[in-house]
Amino acid sequence: MRCRRCKDKAVIYLERHNAAFCENCFLHYYYNQVDKNIKREKMFKKGEKILVVVSGGKDSMALWDVLNKNGYDVTAMYINLGIGDYSNRSQEIVENYAKERKLPLIIKNIKEEYGLEIGKISKKLKRSPCSICGTIKRYLFNKVALDGGFTAVATGHNLDDEAATLLGNTLSWQEGYLARQAPVLQSTHPKLVKKVKPLFTLTERENLSYIIFNGIKFIHDECPHAEGASSILYKEVLNKLEEESPGTKQRFLINFLEKGRKHFQDVREELDLKECKICGQVTTTEICSFCRLVEISKEL
Repeated sequence: MRCRRCKDKAVIYLERHNAAFCENCFLHYYYNQVDKNIKREKMFKKGEKILVVVSGGKDSMALWDVLNKNGYDVTAMYINLGIGDYSNRSQEIVENYAKERKLPLIIKNIKEEYGLEIGKISKKLKRSPCSICGTIKRYLFNKVALDGGFTAVATGHNLDDEAATLLGNTLSWQEGYLARQAPVLQSTHPKLVKKVKPLFTLTERENLSYIIFNGIKFIHDECPHAEGASSILYKEVLNKLEEESPGTKQRFLINFLEKGRKHFQDVREELDLKECKICGQVTTTEICSFCRLVEISKEL
């Protein structure tokens, strides 16, 4: 099999594009995909300060690396969620990457800084650990970006993630979520920072290939709390469809963004946004969810 671009020996074949690439040409394709996504969706420009959220996994590590190589002003943030050895190993990977390349990195430790322990809170509230994690991460994404003067928060959500989310929201007809699903979530309040997903057209396999070709270390394990998550089932279903009809995931997502999403805009909730009485961050209640978690933790 020959590379479509240079006709050298190919090392990867992308079924949905019916194209094979050598290593160098795949990386060229990858860099271009990310830059096109950023420019087409007007995510941010060169010179703007971007906060990249990293977990140590392949997707966020790929995003961190490609944005740096493409010349964007990037600072990474890692949140240690206190998930035992998993969190510590992930932090080590992220810290080593930053140190080797002399890149700026912010570390937030929720137990040390806020006294939060996800396991204990989950049992107390009888909520899933993923739900607690989501609340914490969304809060810190925005707070750190706002305090640091960043233009946008960039996450490593990929095509597989976005298609699985779309499938789940469609099966349940979550109209509010469907209205908000997009590669760019614009700010709706002066204290809310824009969120962007530059890898939304790239698959997990493509991100993994990028990581391998660049010799970047990453944590191979899934979060222990992810076991049994519905998103994993949706990904498996979509993968079966993709095997039979390459390009299914991309068509599903892109057609929704271009043709379907507009039909849900009239169901977007007009939220009464206010500032939390404790921390000043944006919320819909007197006290934000994060501060309530902190208060609950003090009782444990």
